[in-house]
Amino acid sequence: MHNKISVYLISIMDKSKSIDHELRATWQAVAKMYNEQATKHDSTMAIAFVLLNINKKNGTPSTALGPLMGMEPTSLSRILKSMEDKGFITREKNPQDGRSVLIKLTTSGIEKRRISKGHVYQFNNKIKESLTDKEIETFFEVTKTINKLIAKKEIYTEPSSDAV
Repeated sequence: MHNKISVYLISIMDKSKSIDHELRATWQAVAKMYNEQATKHDSTMAIAFVLLNINKKNGTPSTALGPLMGMEPTSLSRILKSMEDKGFITREKNPQDGRSVLIKLTTSGIEKRRISKGHVYQFNNKIKESLTDKEIETFFEVTKTINKLIAKKEIYTEPSSDAV
């Protein structure tokens, strides 16, 4: 009986009160904002994200980029190809490991990385100006808890027959 009531309450719950809805809607708004800025610089948010994760001086092994950013190899390969075509990166043999490739930034890539970093700083600074230190601390506590619960697989501990 309790499960049926919970499912009913969740189904009639206003979606704006749903944590996952707020996370998704907020991330979509952030992604759209970043993509609008990136487009002005012949880039995308995904490219900017990769640029920010490549070691500016030494490059980064291609095999390390995917796990570093939580991306699937196929998606990353497409982005790297696009970045290479645009002249933002080069691929060089890794002197430490002949089987792997280092992704290195070109002069153009370093400039795009600088621009991307500036947009990230501007976003973070604007948010920090609009919130108290306590609100920011609480935000990070909440996201840390969500990530911890997901990593420990504590959200869905047993199959639910009521789940849709």
